[in-house]
Amino acid sequence: MSYETLLFEVRDAIAFITINRPDKLNALNDQVVDELADAAERVASEPAIRGAILTGAGQKAFVAGADIADLAKQGPFDGKARALRGQAMLRRFETCGKPVVAAINGYALGGGCELALACHLRLASETAKFGQPEVKLGIAPGYGGTQRLPRLVGKGNALQLILTGETIDAREAHRIGLVNKVVPAPELLAEAERMVRGILGMGPLAVRLALEAVDRGLEMTLDEGLLLEANHFGLLAATRDMKEGLTAFLEKRAPKFEGR
Repeated sequence: MSYETLLFEVRDAIAFITINRPDKLNALNDQVVDELADAAERVASEPAIRGAILTGAGQKAFVAGADIADLAKQGPFDGKARALRGQAMLRRFETCGKPVVAAINGYALGGGCELALACHLRLASETAKFGQPEVKLGIAPGYGGTQRLPRLVGKGNALQLILTGETIDAREAHRIGLVNKVVPAPELLAEAERMVRGILGMGPLAVRLALEAVDRGLEMTLDEGLLLEANHFGLLAATRDMKEGLTAFLEKRAPKFEGR
């Protein structure tokens, strides 16, 4: 697929994905969602891609929300179908088995906040703003905000954002656990790349199974999650990467992981 609303570039195993509608504050319309779904599939399936960074074009917005012109025309069946398409796209990023970092350079509202929530880690510039303002339009979050936000920041903090529609700044987002780190705007992409490259230096099978254990374990009882973790731990014990990692540690050298 050729992209009209995204910039997609792979550099040294990292896919740099930029939502490129700065005149619309990078709002998510149906075309953006479809193109992001294709990009997510590429991240998941292409061996040359080992991680991804998502950001928005321009200085003002990561993604300022859904395109209101699209929402204004929808009926109940259209609305459900649109929500399911968006949820599927975000879920593909979330379950791709490779680290996906959101570099949030400005407004992350509505669908933009939900896009960030589906990434594994979130870095925010000092000028970033966050919110789920859907109730102000007579709708509720539809791309996973009611589910991921309370899992990340707790029920009380999530309900405050969802029910009031208020916008919070990057420092408050960091305080409640919505973002992992706040950095000066000029350093945002470099810090996101540094973080992803650090993860890429780890054992890729270990990273994949750790992502899976956390994702699936959240839906399990503690005993079920612990069994899943033990199974993954056992699987990794049979890999060449584990033997290399332990040998490198004992020999006081950097490991050379192969992903097997």
